[in-house]
This record gives sequence, structure tokens and C-alpha cells, in this order.
Amino acid sequence: MTNCSRQGGVRRFSQSSKALGATVTMTVLHGDERAAGAAFDAAFAELERIESVMSLYRPESQISRLNREGVLETPDASFVEVLRFAAEVAGKSAGAFDVTVQPLWALKGAKPDAATLALVEWRKIEFSEKRIKLAPGMAITLNGIAQGFAADAAMRVIRAHGVENALIDAGEFSARGLNAENAPWRIGIQHPRQRDAFAALTQLENRCLATSGDYETAFSDDFRRHHILDPHTGESPGELASVSVLAPTAMTADALSTALFVLGAERGLDFLRHYPDTDAFLILKDGHELRTKNFPVCV
Repeated sequence: MTNCSRQGGVRRFSQSSKALGATVTMTVLHGDERAAGAAFDAAFAELERIESVMSLYRPESQISRLNREGVLETPDASFVEVLRFAAEVAGKSAGAFDVTVQPLWALKGAKPDAATLALVEWRKIEFSEKRIKLAPGMAITLNGIAQGFAADAAMRVIRAHGVENALIDAGEFSARGLNAENAPWRIGIQHPRQRDAFAALTQLENRCLATSGDYETAFSDDFRRHHILDPHTGESPGELASVSVLAPTAMTADALSTALFVLGAERGLDFLRHYPDTDAFLILKDGHELRTKNFPVCV
């Protein structure tokens, strides 16, 4: 779907399509509709390529083949790049972020036994430009990082086509330049307990936004069991309802929002100091809010 509108003399183009299990929407400001369309086409083609590598929904994707066979020869360079950053975040977060939680996710909220927990260990992934190998029984998921990587990749393509002002919503947000009102792009942060409400409105000044929430895929009505899992216990962390992170890249924001959710407020905000130019907005399950001093909230 493509939409075009004119606001204050600026042409605003928007296009949406399915990718990585969700609807992706790209918005650009440009004076040439044909050039904007070419940028969209190239960016969505890049998302298709990434999906062929990282989507668990596709049986023949590289990640699905790796999980089935335990080894993947000549992996795509983007796969190795994502695993390398995932390992960095895992190390700095003391394993709070761990892509090997897929066996826990498969239990859909049920308490794991010791054998299943033993399969969760990011250090057991062997990877290089030539091969990725898992220990027997292991499986990985990139759902806590791939959408951010995809948003970054799409934005690189958009900018390579001469677009300076753009917003990409791939589940995580990537923003560059200004919106049609010549102001920073504004994004609403979903309220974790009110489906049709925002908890806050923030602005993206050449930064990216990712939110992890217990409401996204809940396995219990009280949100105690959900899709975000502590790799050490197999249980859903109990302190936070939502974590939003602003960072220079969407991949960074994506991974850090998950890590902070698992670590909890105090340890999570301390962990955030490892990453310059990042800020966070946290909502506890009791409704209290915390945010770093430079996280912008619009009023």
C-alpha cells in the first residue's frame, strides 16, 4: 500500500507491506514520487533478503535450517553480524540477553525442566564467516534483535536512494531527519495495560526506538507469564511491564530493551551505561514510571 500526502509544501510518501511476521511501514519525504517508489522497492527487497536469513516462520530460511541441522555452512554475512552483536550484549548483560532461549519459547510459558534450561547458553554458539554451529539440542531465535537489524538495513537502503528524511516502523522504529512539520519524528509508546492508549509520546532525533512489553504475547491473563524469558530461570521477569530504549541504531535499541526487561530496573539502568547515547523509559507492573534524564517525553 502506498499513500501520498502534501503537508506544508512537502510531499510525504508512505508504503506498507508484510515482513518478519509483522506489518512494516516506511514513510519518506521527497520531491519525486518515482524516486520515493524506487527507494521503497529497494528497501522492501532488502527486508525480503533478511527474512530469508532470519525468519523462523520460513522453513527454508538460514536460521530454520540451522535449528534443524545444528550447523550452517557459508552463512549470510548479516547472520554473522547479528550473532556477533548478540554475543556482545549477552556478555555485557551477564547473559540476560541470550538468543539460545528458543527451547524455552517453545514451552509457551510452561516451567522448564533442567534439561531444557541446559540448552540455553549463548557461549555454546560457534560462529564465523564460514560456519555457524550449535551444540546438540540447541536452537536460537533472533526475535529480540532481527527486527531492529531489519529497520537499520532498510534505512541504509532508503538513504542510499537520496532520502534524507524518513521513518521506518518494523516493529522497532528507525528515524532520520525531520517530519513534514520540520520537527523531529514523534512516536507514541504503547501503554502496557490500555490497548488503545499511549503511555508517553517521545521524539526521535536521529535515534531509534524499541519497546519490549509483557503485553505483546502473554501466556496468562495477569501478564505474569509472557514471551520475554530470563535465560537463567526460564521464567518471565516479574518487575517490569514495559521497557523502551532510544539508541543510535534500531538493532541496539531492540537488544537492549530485552536485556533491560530481564535485568530489571536497577540492574538494567546500570547496564545501559555500557552504551553511549542511549536512554530508557521503564514502566513497572505497579504502574510507576522511570526514565533516564535524557529520554524525551513530549507534552
